[in-house]
Amino acid sequence: MTDLKTKSEHTRNRLLTAASRIFAEKGFQEATIAEICEQAKTNIASVNYHFRDKETLYLESWRFAFNRELHRHPPDGGVGGDTPAEQRLAARIKSLINRVADDHSYSFAIIHKEMAQPTRLLTDILEKEINPQRLQMFGLLKECLGQTASDQQIQYCHASIMGQCFQLLRLRQMQTARPPRSHPSDLSDIQAFAEHVVQFSLAGIQALRSQTLN
Repeated sequence: MTDLKTKSEHTRNRLLTAASRIFAEKGFQEATIAEICEQAKTNIASVNYHFRDKETLYLESWRFAFNRELHRHPPDGGVGGDTPAEQRLAARIKSLINRVADDHSYSFAIIHKEMAQPTRLLTDILEKEINPQRLQMFGLLKECLGQTASDQQIQYCHASIMGQCFQLLRLRQMQTARPPRSHPSDLSDIQAFAEHVVQFSLAGIQALRSQTLN
């Protein structure tokens, strides 16, 4: 019984791994169960057994990819809660950029495809899984900006940071689709890019904090 359970779990994980990769590459509409099964080296009956339908497989493969990426790149960047807020924010930004840059991270690409061709299937699960990360970032930003910071300032800073991080995703996808002969926006040095985003963001936050205190 234990061997059968283990084999079943391995099959499920292979399906989730293959599905997350294919949904990231093709999106929900273009991906097929047949292709997912082929890559997972299993059959459609396994999909029916573990997930019932394509929609559930889509949801669960995104959750699987997201949690696996968080495990590889912990959101806190390995920095403890007793360190200064600026250092914790810097570590969180670097962790996010490393997740975006990881060739084996698929959750962001799936979201990108979802935005281009919305299915509405991910709405609830995105809110449930991503909102805790967003709230932690909001809390850090409030610490960095000062307790008198407005909700609007916090939201704008968050949007600015996330925009920089996801610009990396967009440029990497453009380079993959059409490798340029000479790309002036080469972001191949991920750590240098992460350091830039951290410095740029912290400088902006410090400027806003100074305005608030004056």
